[in-house]
Amino acid sequence: MLLLKTDKARQELAPGMRTLSLRERSLLLLVEGKNLAELQAMYNGGGAEIVEHLLLHGYLAPSSQAPQDTPAPRTARAKPAAHTPEAAATPEPSDHLRSLAGARMYLFDICERLFARRDPARAQHFHSALRSARDRDSMLEVGESLLEEVTQLAGAERADTIRERMAQLLPREPRALAA
Repeated sequence: MLLLKTDKARQELAPGMRTLSLRERSLLLLVEGKNLAELQAMYNGGGAEIVEHLLLHGYLAPSSQAPQDTPAPRTARAKPAAHTPEAAATPEPSDHLRSLAGARMYLFDICERLFARRDPARAQHFHSALRSARDRDSMLEVGESLLEEVTQLAGAERADTIRERMAQLLPREPRALAA
């Protein structure tokens, strides 16, 4: 069963809203395109409790009960499939879901998962850098620095997956004005 974010979840992920924990918010960011079993397995099995809480409080809905204006992630595609099979399986968020805050939360979560226990000083360094990133370019710069560390720690394939998701979460580049 696929789960989708509700309007309540989108409001929670909007800048300035902070009613859920970091793990709950990060799971909300990652929910699109993932089935229930994948989400429940997150956080060493602790995802099951988080999913149950989010369902109970109206942040998530099964895809069959989702509002009509939210397309099912794997069936409706406005764009052709991306160049990789994994990217094709995960739909790109619409422009109104792209934000620096969402990308920052995703990178905070990656940082927590990979560095918080192994290297707290490195985790703190990246947390500070992410908090200081105030525009798309600075967020990309911090993200690439983080991805260099991920490549060394978890491999190039994992770093590429994170890079693709980060690109999906960041606001699009401003288009140059036609001359």
